[in-house]
Amino acid sequence: MALLLALLIGLALGYGLAKDWTPRPGAKPRRRNLPQRQRVKPAQLQAWIEAAPVGWISLDSELLIHDINPQAEKLLKLPRIQLTRGRLLTEAVAVDELESIARLAQAQGRPQRVEWLIDSDALEAYALPGEEGWVALLLQSRRSLEAQLEQQERWVSDVAHELKTPLTALLLVGESLASQVEGRHGLLVQRLQRELQRLQELVGDLLELSRLENLLPREEGRYNQVELRELVEAAWASLRPLAEQRQVSLALSGPSPSPARGDGPRLHRALLNLLDNALRYSPEGATIEVGLRSSGDWWLIDVRDHGVGLSDEDRSHMFERFYRGDPSRVRHQRVGSGLGLAIVQQIAVTHGGRIQGRNHPQGGAVLELVLPKGG
Repeated sequence: MALLLALLIGLALGYGLAKDWTPRPGAKPRRRNLPQRQRVKPAQLQAWIEAAPVGWISLDSELLIHDINPQAEKLLKLPRIQLTRGRLLTEAVAVDELESIARLAQAQGRPQRVEWLIDSDALEAYALPGEEGWVALLLQSRRSLEAQLEQQERWVSDVAHELKTPLTALLLVGESLASQVEGRHGLLVQRLQRELQRLQELVGDLLELSRLENLLPREEGRYNQVELRELVEAAWASLRPLAEQRQVSLALSGPSPSPARGDGPRLHRALLNLLDNALRYSPEGATIEVGLRSSGDWWLIDVRDHGVGLSDEDRSHMFERFYRGDPSRVRHQRVGSGLGLAIVQQIAVTHGGRIQGRNHPQGGAVLELVLPKGG
């Protein structure tokens, strides 16, 4: 997708620089024109299009093919001896989907997208409307993109699995050393144990995220009737010892019962991560407020802390992998893996829901988990 966007931007810039612009009647003239030496020559623009790694086809208002690059011919499996320029799109390419999105782009004046198969090869095309009914078709294979994503997920999963065994062994060694050393060396061993535990949590989170990304949305084999209020209470019970050290309490409000259909263990994990995140950013003696609300076919679960709130950067990146917010917001020395909220987002997506963050009008941050009730 990044490659496609880069090509689109390049084509738009090149076209804007290459063509001679004529003002519309009544329009204000430009203050200045670019010098001739700074304009991209049409021959150079055409050469770039010919060498582009994505397919490119230009069509006039009658959907006659005026230009087609080698990559488009390859993706559409067109014989090299077949003349395509000057022919109607429907005559040269037996793909009804391409004509449909080209017509839609002409009629609606905005880009259109479609996916289809050619001999089991997954392709996608974008139809970009132009002036006087002209349309540009950009084509690319989805197989290579999906293969890259699958390879990346396998790599992460394999690395995480390979790290589990040596980390467990190192933790056992650390425990043995802790009982035998004192003083300065004892402090070093304690630090070693903390870092090993953090790495172990990171590996576990990577594995969980990899599993979640390979799940189909609403995978029924794992879904049962769950009670959301009970899941919140169970998640808080896991954090209560840490919360009591800082005199942080939980205030839970909402209807009881609050039934939903979902993957109980993973919903528990999502709520645990949300509460743990709120605990990290809560000041001493504060209250974490959790509200359960029903809205039509959805449950809305708000988790509010009483910290300093979210910055603009936090709101933009907080659900990305390994993102950590402003350290000045953190009210506790515990360091997370940076994957907790990414896992919450993936759990929400697999349940057909979503997660979003905002600042509360009276202070603090609110993370809102939206889940379907199911049935």
